[in-house]
Amino acid sequence: MPRYPVSVPRSLDDLGADWWREGVLYQIYPRSFQDSNGDGVGDLRGIINRLDHLNGCDDSLGIDGIWISPFYPSPMADFGYDVADYVAVDPVFGNLADFDDLVAAAHDRGIRVIVDLVPNHTSDRHPWFLESRAKRTNPKRDWYVWADPKPDGSPPNNWRSSFVRRQVSAWTFDEPTGQYYLHSFLPEQPDLNWWNEDVRRAFDDILRFWLDRGVDGFRIDVAHRLARDPELRDNPDFGLAPGEPLRSWTDEQAPRDEDWPEIHAILRRFRGILDEYEARMAIGEVWILDPRRMVGYYGQNDDELNLAFNFAFLRAPWSAEAFRAETELFESLLPDSAWPDYTLSNHDNPRHVSRYAPEGDLERGRRRARLAALMLLTLRGTPFLYQGEEIGMADGPVPPDRVVDVAGRDPARTPMQWDASPRGGFTTGDPWLPINRETATVNVAAQRGDRTSMFELYRSLIRIRKASPALRRGSFRSLADSPPHVFAYTRAIDSECWLIALNFADNPRRVSIAELGRDRLQVGLSTDPARSPGDVLDGDAIDLGPNEGLLISVAGSSPPS
Repeated sequence: MPRYPVSVPRSLDDLGADWWREGVLYQIYPRSFQDSNGDGVGDLRGIINRLDHLNGCDDSLGIDGIWISPFYPSPMADFGYDVADYVAVDPVFGNLADFDDLVAAAHDRGIRVIVDLVPNHTSDRHPWFLESRAKRTNPKRDWYVWADPKPDGSPPNNWRSSFVRRQVSAWTFDEPTGQYYLHSFLPEQPDLNWWNEDVRRAFDDILRFWLDRGVDGFRIDVAHRLARDPELRDNPDFGLAPGEPLRSWTDEQAPRDEDWPEIHAILRRFRGILDEYEARMAIGEVWILDPRRMVGYYGQNDDELNLAFNFAFLRAPWSAEAFRAETELFESLLPDSAWPDYTLSNHDNPRHVSRYAPEGDLERGRRRARLAALMLLTLRGTPFLYQGEEIGMADGPVPPDRVVDVAGRDPARTPMQWDASPRGGFTTGDPWLPINRETATVNVAAQRGDRTSMFELYRSLIRIRKASPALRRGSFRSLADSPPHVFAYTRAIDSECWLIALNFADNPRRVSIAELGRDRLQVGLSTDPARSPGDVLDGDAIDLGPNEGLLISVAGSSPPS
């Protein structure tokens, strides 16, 4: 384990009650972050041992909050998203005492802790489901969604599992009781019945259990599926090919197994519990690709989710026009009280270095990822980083005999690359997934202190962001005269103004800045290590190199209106 500089005390009060608005948040996939006991699987003690990488030391990344993917007892059919006990820790990750130590150690470093809540479904081995499945008259039968077969014995309706392949039915027949049960994902993940008040009360207690232990918020898994048509009517035929996602719908032609109106009452109930505690929050995984519907999960009166994950960047092509359009649309649709958020990668999707690598050219992918980092950390809203993003980790090759995930997400989950050793500093044992061979050159130890590295770029951007009211909470406005392949915008508050200019092209671009009406422009940061911070830019235009982004201080001007 590396020797970090002496920890620097941080305060949880630095960002106030709305810390999630101005902070930089970081997703930890615990199986792959750090193993503390040599069994090849990351654990809670491992996270504690690496907290100084995130915050608390002079050369830390500067993270304000961590979202930890599930660590609950689980058969691991979906690696923790099939929960068998909501108020305990799976022994592979540690125990509740380890969790309490993690919260305390994180708080000592000014890091808030968000835990994953999985309310749509449980494991089929959860005691609730075992009772529900025992017989039709069991008191917990109605805690899950059960239905009789059609007269021909087929499933109750045409709903499909959104996991693996769309052509798979979302229903599994239970021979002993003669009914089907619903599972939006794997058959090992039966859906809870949120029309049942006992289910709602059980989750009231679960939320309070973790809040009382000091957690600062929840990431709510598949929040858009918590309720569905109680009459279990067929979904309309949207004419989708297998695996094609549903992108939009009308109220008249809408799916009946997701985005059901009752979901909003459930989220308001969650929010009411959170508001009983100080400075707590919830962010929802709302995998709805139509932002006009997704923003509804903030509520009409700031009474549902504090944040709803915007996944537009996970699907956007490498295009200035695409990112600009997604940003402007999101900004235009948000309710006045709502706050945007953005992410480039997570545990369910290919890492963006790999997505942005044309024909597998990871060098170009990382140049583009530097530009994307500047965009992510300067847009209005909360940025979410995925572990390893800060060093430019790419998807790890996973041979067929090492594949463990049913949905093919293993490459995005290979272990964190801490150093150049064969096991990457992640474990002393045999890692649960292969260590990416790139760890020999792409790792934290090699990049810390190297001003040209991805890690130091992220660290510099976060440091600048923390010092800038304009970047944390200022206005956003796109520049009207941006040329093709350039996304340029300003962030401003009071007399402070920044210009961010991002060239998505593989060749140089010139950007007019006449509309700014400025006296002086000075480079605060470039994604090109060859350009020096502090350079003063003259004239009515600025020149951007291929895939270069500039963060520019605009002096002597009023913020653009």
